[in-house]
Amino acid sequence: MIDDLVLRRQVCFALYAASRALTDVYRPVLDPVGLTYPQYLVLLVLWERDGDAPSVSALGAELRLDSGTLSPLLKRLEGAGLVVRRRATDDERRVEVELTEAGRALRQRVADVPARVARATGLGVDELVALRDTLTRVTETIHRQKEQ
Repeated sequence: MIDDLVLRRQVCFALYAASRALTDVYRPVLDPVGLTYPQYLVLLVLWERDGDAPSVSALGAELRLDSGTLSPLLKRLEGAGLVVRRRATDDERRVEVELTEAGRALRQRVADVPARVARATGLGVDELVALRDTLTRVTETIHRQKEQ
């Protein structure tokens, strides 16, 4: 009989340890441009949607962050002059987030971040794509089950 209550057999611990290790790889890569890893994630969404200012709630949903976590991130990004938050013209209750010119320009300065992080993993492109797809499927399955 295999004992399942052993740390090294736990998928959750492997994910946790890998997540922490990857986050540690981002730190020295993002520090020179003054970003934290969560701020970088916010900017990734905004760069992808440039020209289409998402609401704070839509941004939070995409990043799977609650407003208590997202609001301070946005405040710091706004303080750095990278984003602006504005009330929607058609609905004063909705706050939209938009990149500034400085926020758009920063995209070029971090263009090499994905490649640098990928190299640090020691995995090939196909392995990274398979890993990402598997993790995405796990996340989506768990979220679907929680909603039922």
